[in-house]
Amino acid sequence: MRWNRKRIMNSVIGGVLLLTVLAGCSSGNEPDATAPAPAGNADEAKTDATKEKPFPISFMLKSYVNDSATPESKVWKKIEEYTNTKLDLQFTPDTNYTDKLNIALASGNLPTLVFTNNAKDSAIANAINGGAFWEIGPYFSDYPNLSQANPNVLENTSVNGKYYGIYVSRPIGRYGIMYRKDWLDVLGMKEPTTIDEFYDMLKAFTDNDPDKNGKDDTYGMVVTRFGGPWDMMQTWFGAPNKWRDEGGKLVPTHLTPEYMDALKFFKKLYDEKLVNQDFAVYDSAKWNDPVINNQAGVILDVTERSYQIDEQMQQSNPNGAMEVMGAVSGPKGLFNLPTAGHNGMFLISKSAVKTEDDLRKVLAFIDKTNDKETQALISQGMEGTHYKLEDGKLVPLLLSTDPMTPDINNKSITQILTSIPYLTPDMFKPATPLRAKSLEVQRANEKIVVTNPGEPLTSPTYTMKGAQLDQIVNDARTKFIVGKIDEAGWNAEMELWKKSGGDDYMKEMSEAYAQNKK
Repeated sequence: MRWNRKRIMNSVIGGVLLLTVLAGCSSGNEPDATAPAPAGNADEAKTDATKEKPFPISFMLKSYVNDSATPESKVWKKIEEYTNTKLDLQFTPDTNYTDKLNIALASGNLPTLVFTNNAKDSAIANAINGGAFWEIGPYFSDYPNLSQANPNVLENTSVNGKYYGIYVSRPIGRYGIMYRKDWLDVLGMKEPTTIDEFYDMLKAFTDNDPDKNGKDDTYGMVVTRFGGPWDMMQTWFGAPNKWRDEGGKLVPTHLTPEYMDALKFFKKLYDEKLVNQDFAVYDSAKWNDPVINNQAGVILDVTERSYQIDEQMQQSNPNGAMEVMGAVSGPKGLFNLPTAGHNGMFLISKSAVKTEDDLRKVLAFIDKTNDKETQALISQGMEGTHYKLEDGKLVPLLLSTDPMTPDINNKSITQILTSIPYLTPDMFKPATPLRAKSLEVQRANEKIVVTNPGEPLTSPTYTMKGAQLDQIVNDARTKFIVGKIDEAGWNAEMELWKKSGGDDYMKEMSEAYAQNKK
């Protein structure tokens, strides 16, 4: 977190302003309208008279519950007061959101801020190309909070090198290795640092009876039909994250020799039964079960899963213990797969925001909602009601998931928060050492994640055939791992991928990449 002197002063000022607003709201001592204004308040009265009217801002955003927040919400009102705005939050159920968004895009009548999960979806991309939204990249540096946006995440949300979206933050270094520390200790092994040592751990968890029950009933790693663990391990071998720049042209990861090296490693894990043999159909909803039930010792996924498993496992097996780490070194160094670093973004429509002056008012509103105190207000509610402060850290009084908790998460108002910079993890004291370790791993991962040079780019062929092309690669990977095809068979599948649109996809991406670099 980058808290420089200017940032600290801005936060202090923001905090004072917010406290002033809150104090004014909660006093309950309304002034006597018939009494003359005190002489000492003349300047204040003049300031009130010239104060700008609340600026209207409308949102189109998702809701995940039926009773979304209303203008009567205390949190809603405090946001308006602090930002001097009049909010119109148009919540749409997640299940119907895409349909309503497409209708709104077709009508050309859009609210101020429009949420989208992906600016490269064809309908959104077409609207951007048609000039429906403001390009906001040049303005970020003018705002104390927005200027702290992660450049990698901004790049991931860009469209052909231009920034249209204010992203909703998520940790970019979330992926890690989670393993049974109690098993590793019993076997007298150390935490792995290389791919070979990682293999040794899986081998020992499979063959050396790590739970010491005298039965051959354990295996190394549980993998599900979700392909994330394979994607993570590919980067350990030096394979790119989706695309690599080779001589100015983009090459997809599945056509690189490092990808084939990773595939051979995956097949070895499968052949030696170090991973579950039904991974291709294994339900992701049951991912934790084999670890908690003393069957598997390793999971590769977001690091939060480490303490979720650990805390659940403690209920039935107090001797069980999880540990978390980032990645292991491969032949080309230490790399890890990043997340996108965001969970969608807001676009600012030109139909609702006509002038640059108004655009700056909208950006100022977003910036203010990202003050530290306002992030706490929107995400956690009100101090004394929803949380208390201890040593400068938030201690929840009401769980945000409690249906009786007023005004916050359970009514979707958190959906307006973009969290730039991402302060949530530092608001709380980690409840356990493993939770603290999870945060440490995520931060350390930011230094080793592999960026994707093709992320900002779009391809007409992929827009039309992306699902089909991805399915060819994913199916071929599974076939290779389980032995249905060999390396020659893999190459044949890649030729099919090229002829099915892959050649055009690569050509278009390389052209867009070259254009983007100019």
